[in-house]
Amino acid sequence: MANTKSAERRARSSQRKHLRNRSVKSRLHRLEKQYLATLSAGNKDAATKAFREVSSAMDKAAKAGIMHRSAANRKKSRLAARLNAVK
Repeated sequence: MANTKSAERRARSSQRKHLRNRSVKSRLHRLEKQYLATLSAGNKDAATKAFREVSSAMDKAAKAGIMHRSAANRKKSRLAARLNAVK
C-alpha cells in the first residue's frame, strides 16, 4: 500500500500503463500468430500483408516504449527471414 500521495498517483499511473501494455502485447502476439498461420498455409500475398501489419505494430510498440527497439528489430528480422524462405 502506498504511504504518500505521490506514491498513490504513481500506483494509479502504473496500473493504467500496465493495462495498456498488456493489450498492446496481446495484439502483437495475435498478429504474429496470424502471420505464422498464413505463412504455413503457403499464401504469399496474405503473408506479405500480415508481415507489414506485424512490423508496423512492433514499430509502434517500440516507439511507445512497450517493447525495446532492438527486440522489435530482431523479431521483425526473424519474421522477414521466414517470409523470404517461402518466396
